[in-house]
Order: sequence, then structure tokens, then C-alpha cells
Amino acid sequence: MHRELEIARKTIFEGAIITVRIDRVRLPNGKEATREVVSHPGAVAVLAVTSGKKVLLVEQFRKPIEKNLLEAPAGKLEPTESIESCVKRELAEETGYHSDMWIPIGSIFTTAGFSDEKIWLFLALNAQKGKAQPDEDEFLSLHTVDWDWLWAQAETGVIEDAKTLALLIRAKSKVEAYFDDIPTDRRESF
Repeated sequence: MHRELEIARKTIFEGAIITVRIDRVRLPNGKEATREVVSHPGAVAVLAVTSGKKVLLVEQFRKPIEKNLLEAPAGKLEPTESIESCVKRELAEETGYHSDMWIPIGSIFTTAGFSDEKIWLFLALNAQKGKAQPDEDEFLSLHTVDWDWLWAQAETGVIEDAKTLALLIRAKSKVEAYFDDIPTDRRESF
């Protein structure tokens, strides 16, 4: 295994969400290099599925790419918040829905080439409607989409959000097994 030994670290920006730093490292071949690193406190993302096999997605404008994305509800961890309370809070805030069936499905590093951001992934089954309470700087549109439609959009490249794609891959067998166990006449239509 090849590792880079940190020689020096300099913080160049500290914001409300991220910190940017320059690391000087010694490479495995003995030479030195510079690494630009974005530090992030971590986040959660949830694939919430209703009893009618509908998936809750939010659409929001993303300034870095200057376009709207259709994506799974997600949000940043607060300093003393547990991962579990964060994911429940984010689902409620962004969609108004809640669930009593939470399944952790691992984590991902979003852009390990320059950031340490880690997102913990969850599946929420039998999501039930409540009232959304988005943050004052969030402008979201809730979309309730069919499971099969979402997969088709993911396969054709319409869904571009990495965390949403990771959630779909990790949750697929669990969602399908869950619905295989529920008789069609007992499923709620949305």
C-alpha cells in the first residue's frame, strides 16, 4: 500500500460548512507534492420509499454547477448531532415525511480526490406524510416518483447526483425484497 506522508498543513479558508487547506506531502518515491484539501463535517442521505413503492426526491438549484438536480434528501451533520438523528431530521425538514423503518446502508466518500466529505446512507421504508420544514436558505420542490421510473432515469443519465445513485445501488435488493413480501392488495397507492 502506498501512502503519502504529511510534511506540513496550512489552512487557507474556514467557512460555515467547509475548511480549505494546503497539505505538503512526501510521496512514496521520496519526492514532495502539494495537495489541496476540502474538509467537510460529514452528511447523511436517505432513500425514502412509501408503502406504495414511491420514492421521495427533492429538486433544488445547485450553485456550483448552475442547475437544478433531482436528488435524495440529504444534509450536513451538526457538531454534536448523531448520524441517526441527523437523517431523521433531514427527511422531516426537506420532505415532511417520517418513517419507523430505518436501515443503514453504509457510507460513501463523495470526492476523495480533493475532499474528505463522507455521507452516511440510509433507507427509510414505509415513509409517511407530514409537513416539510426546510431551512430558510433551502428552496426545494418535493417529487414523489415511481421506483421503476427512478431506475430508468438513473440508467439513462437523467439522475446525475452521486449520492442518489449510490443510494439506489445499495438499497435495490432491500427495497425489492421488502415489496416482494407485501401482497399487492395491501400496498398503499399514493
